[in-house]
Amino acid sequence: MKKAAVSSILVAVVLLALGVTAEAQQPKKVFRIGYLSALDPARESARSEAIKLALRERGYIEGQNIAFEYRYAEGKRDRAPELADELVRLKVDLILVSGGGNWVQAAKNATKTIPIVMTGVGPDPVKAGLIESLARPSGNVTGLTILNPELGGKRLELVKEAVPKLARVAVLYDPALPSSPEISVKRTRGRARGSLELS
Repeated sequence: MKKAAVSSILVAVVLLALGVTAEAQQPKKVFRIGYLSALDPARESARSEAIKLALRERGYIEGQNIAFEYRYAEGKRDRAPELADELVRLKVDLILVSGGGNWVQAAKNATKTIPIVMTGVGPDPVKAGLIESLARPSGNVTGLTILNPELGGKRLELVKEAVPKLARVAVLYDPALPSSPEISVKRTRGRARGSLELS
């Protein structure tokens, strides 16, 4: 998925978590977004800038109607609870977590009321205990996840729906990745509907 598409989806989730729709009039309140990252500012800049740009395109401009509180751990995993607690003490309206499941867990441990938006938490946030289910996360955690095998069939259905005459799809993968691509392709093939050929 392209960065712009991911940013747009993420921005939609952020706006929903803040209780604002994209079509609404500009809010009078300045929303404060806590940005919790496992990385350092330089390595995180592409993602944070894409999010700010996507928000700006929807009328949310830093310094005017939104403000960011950035907390970077610079690769020090043990700082997650401390940084999440700082954001909670600042009473941000939302915590946007750019890091793995342990970072989302740190934010979840710090607050039960502030919405938490995870950005691409991998393999399975349900098994990790971060959310109850993908369809209904419950609690205060929502966002994006990377569930390749589990969502492959659904993604394929969406592609088939978008391009009804599609008859063949190729799957590209990196064999060096720890997840088994063969299992992923088999699961996806088993969930594909219709006469779509998957190779």
